[in-house]
Amino acid sequence: IVLLLSILGSNTSVAYAAAIVLILKVLGLNSVLHTIGANGINWGIILLTVAILVPVATGDITVQNMIDSFKSPLGIVAVIAGILAAASGGYGVQLLKSTPEVVSALIIGTMAGVFFFKGIAVGPLIAGGFVYLIMHILTALK
Repeated sequence: IVLLLSILGSNTSVAYAAAIVLILKVLGLNSVLHTIGANGINWGIILLTVAILVPVATGDITVQNMIDSFKSPLGIVAVIAGILAAASGGYGVQLLKSTPEVVSALIIGTMAGVFFFKGIAVGPLIAGGFVYLIMHILTALK
């Protein structure tokens, strides 16, 4: 269903991911699926971090560019948003590991965001961080 919806919604990233999972499942490579399930988030974070660092390594982004980001309101807001997203993602990873029952709800929400709002599937980590934050606020208010 996810593969079909991703094709209909023209979301190639989700289509590739769903196809890979489907192929591994059909081939009976459950150990590979379990390995990806256990380590995939960490591998994905490493790959994303590498992609983010490439412009620094190639010189497309310099130390001066980074310093200049603090000179405009947009740059300052972007730095703050980056901090909040990274912190939220970190808390999201903790939540996903400690509270597996929330995973299915986060997947449904992420897929809805991908299919209906042209989002990308990084949502579970950040959404998990939002859930973590909201639950801590609600607990503190009791």
